[in-house]
Amino acid sequence: MQREIQEKLRELVARSAGELGLPSGSGFEFTLASGFGDISCNAAFKLAGPAKQPPRVLAQKISEQAMKLLPGADLAPVIKDIKAEGAGFINFYLSGAYFRGMLAGILSEKDAFLRREADAGNSDPVLIEYVSANPTGSLSVAHARQAAVGDALASILSFIGFKVSREYYLNDEGNQINILGKSVACRLAQLNGEKVEFEPNYYQGDYIVDMAREVKEKNLPTDHLGDWAGNYILAIIKKELDDFQVHFDNWYSQKALARSGKIEKAFEYLKEKGLLYEQEGALWFKSTDFGDDKDRVVIKTDGSQTYLAPDIAYHKDKYDRGFKKIIDFLGPDHHGYISRLKASVQAFGHDPESLNVVIVQLASIFRDGKAVEMSTRKGQYITLREVLDEVGVDAARFFFMMRRTTSHLNFDLEVAKKQTPENPVYYVQYAHARISSILRQESPVKPPDDALLARLTEKEEQAMLRKLWEFSFVLNICHQTSDPYMLTVYLQETAESFHRFYDKQRVLGLEDKDLTQARLYLIMAAKIVLATGLRLIGVSAPEKM
Repeated sequence: MQREIQEKLRELVARSAGELGLPSGSGFEFTLASGFGDISCNAAFKLAGPAKQPPRVLAQKISEQAMKLLPGADLAPVIKDIKAEGAGFINFYLSGAYFRGMLAGILSEKDAFLRREADAGNSDPVLIEYVSANPTGSLSVAHARQAAVGDALASILSFIGFKVSREYYLNDEGNQINILGKSVACRLAQLNGEKVEFEPNYYQGDYIVDMAREVKEKNLPTDHLGDWAGNYILAIIKKELDDFQVHFDNWYSQKALARSGKIEKAFEYLKEKGLLYEQEGALWFKSTDFGDDKDRVVIKTDGSQTYLAPDIAYHKDKYDRGFKKIIDFLGPDHHGYISRLKASVQAFGHDPESLNVVIVQLASIFRDGKAVEMSTRKGQYITLREVLDEVGVDAARFFFMMRRTTSHLNFDLEVAKKQTPENPVYYVQYAHARISSILRQESPVKPPDDALLARLTEKEEQAMLRKLWEFSFVLNICHQTSDPYMLTVYLQETAESFHRFYDKQRVLGLEDKDLTQARLYLIMAAKIVLATGLRLIGVSAPEKM
């Protein structure tokens, strides 16, 4: 429904501008968003330059013309007013009848209504790859942030109509696995009383000693310690993710990729297209043909592959499996990797825009007001397991999404443990539990018809209705930005809207029984929206707290 309304509003604005003789033909683009009006449009700003008129003047003209065309635009039951406001925004105000219809839809259809309202109109298969940590140690908070963000985005995209698959790329071969095996072997030798030097580039956490001790106690073979240790740690990673309620549809092995022949086949294709060449004893990919700043080595002079080589074949395989949209979540040290990945995708004939590489900034853990220092190789870092043990799944997932992926995240463990409104996840969950408590005392019995819901006229009631209406807008923002951050903001705002309403307006014990019924329906709808939003980010919605 929201998508249909936006499409009709676009047509209305374009037609209004056209009838005014404004340059609104092919290529005229503008945005509609939740803003100062219920829906805010920036068309006047886009037209100001070509029309050589101030945005405020254009907004006034377009608003007046749109009001004249409104009855014939199949929007009269939806839009009650159109105003030019601010520096030149065209603001659309929804009718009370529309809000009441929305409320009735939420109450009668629950998730089905919310899903239909937010439907992106696209059922393309989407592959989201995230976490993909090397099996060389427990998951760090940086991996945990990717896990929370990627899993929530997958749930949101699935909710609004996409066919989503979740994938973990397992880097289970190569130099880091060799170093892992050498690290365990060195600690094993030390346990056996040998005086051997532990190299500074070895993995130095206590878990290396634990693995060495297990090898010694069980008298395990030591000829493939890297593979054994990688599998040992992978089991730990899977258990940590399972406890974090993050589950993958597929674990994609780099070792299996290497043995499948897909890397060689990808290179054969690139050679046929003239996109690989030899120089100075190395094999190069002509990524500059696709906008990269320089060509990239895929086979080094010693014959070994660079990291890019399997990644080229891996991404080709993603498309070969039928996925139309690819989303990769990578760490901040991979900024330079984006152009070469997009180049490889384009080399195989795919739209580079179909690959979205999301860089997730790091997270810092604070305890007692001090940042905890982290070093993966030295094993001096806070793990996902430690965070889960200290604050629980709900707080961990919510907190990891409380900043945009493009921003560094400071995670305060002390705040996350508080049972007060200062803790955002507690604040949202408490709103849901508080509504549940009210509804346990009294449930509405009259049908939520238009006449009954029309009793919701107070400022706080109208604010809640508008906030519930924004849910589908927010989900589409998450889709467009590949970031679930805005949903955590929305849930806090919705909880605040409810708390403000309940502090100002009574629900139970009113002499006006119809008003009580209407308000019960309002908070019931808020409960449905809160529960749905929390579920999409993987956080529980408690009935009692």
